Amino acid sequence: MAELFPHRIRPLQAWRAIRALLRDPDDTAQVFRIVDGLSGRTGERVFRRFHATAVGARVVAERRCLLATLQDRSALGALPAGSLGRSYHDFMAGEAISADGLVEASVEGRGARETLDPERRLVLERLRDMHDLWHVVTGYGRDLVGEATLLAFTFAQTRNPGIGFIVGVAWWRAGRNPEGRGFRRLLQDGYRRGRRAAWLPAQDWEALLPLPLDEVRRRLGVEPPPAYTPVRSAGAPRAQLAAGSG
Repeated sequence: MAELFPHRIRPLQAWRAIRALLRDPDDTAQVFRIVDGLSGRTGERVFRRFHATAVGARVVAERRCLLATLQDRSALGALPAGSLGRSYHDFMAGEAISADGLVEASVEGRGARETLDPERRLVLERLRDMHDLWHVVTGYGRDLVGEATLLAFTFAQTRNPGIGFIVGVAWWRAGRNPEGRGFRRLLQDGYRRGRRAAWLPAQDWEALLPLPLDEVRRRLGVEPPPAYTPVRSAGAPRAQLAAGSG
């Protein structure tokens, strides 16, 4: 099986992107640039692990498109209250976002990746598209604290150096703030929860959507979401400022 994910490390690209992200925490494209610059062999490793699972092999064989499922707001909104799919629908509506937003940020940050073979591109896009599902399952909101903590959870799941770099910078900056100790505890807890949970990349998310969210968490070994105070950026959209922590 040929390794077709780019492996070259681009530290300068990541450094420029993290500086831009610190200036504007809402610039999601910079996250993709950082991850793209530092991932190395992570993409190939995750792809092979995904493909080796029963669910992963089935997803690839069926050429499933998770994005199409998450774009169907009518179907998601018709699911039972309290289900994963309905909770995702309400979360996205409350934040005034759509599944297409991550697609746009991804293309802006790292390009369309047309050079990847179809199977690898499918898995890469599926990992991107499940990000907001992970918000719902973990209980971390889209505020600054929630996003950073979800990245700590994600780093434990994927061991992606780019994601780890962003979490490390968040950890360092928290140490410069007198109130940063609580944030650091949340980051630690997010990483710990990610280590203890099942491997989320290879879950059958389409089959999980109709199930009660509490049952999904039990199945995946995701511990109950922690209580924390959301911190919104100054540039957060008005709808986000009105939303809860997710």
